[in-house]
Amino acid sequence: MTAHPTTADWWLIAAGVTVVYLAVMHRCMPTPKARLRMVTAPLAGWVFLLPNAVTKGYSVSHTLYFYSCALLMLVIMLAPVAKRVAADIAEQEEKPWDRVPLNSVSLYWMCGSAAACTVGVVCLWSFVS
Repeated sequence: MTAHPTTADWWLIAAGVTVVYLAVMHRCMPTPKARLRMVTAPLAGWVFLLPNAVTKGYSVSHTLYFYSCALLMLVIMLAPVAKRVAADIAEQEEKPWDRVPLNSVSLYWMCGSAAACTVGVVCLWSFVS
């Protein structure tokens, strides 16, 4: 039987995942505006998710688990198709009045990987609870 991660372990995991997320998103996003938007996701998580969970009486460990999973999910969804997504973002920011068509490969990858990550989060739940 394996020991479950402690709250201190989850703080370290969440901090590490945040660093990985920021590094990957900085590389994936083509413009400063897009980078700024992606940097606000972990900040919003720290500012809103954790205090909200504590006030509702949720376990800090479980909250950090979901925070870490959400950030890793975004990395898994965006990193493999980063060039295509970056090109679409750059084109949309250059021509905001035109609608940039969806890239089918990117769309299918992002939907499929989101579904697979969700299954993984559910399957790993017993590890943290």
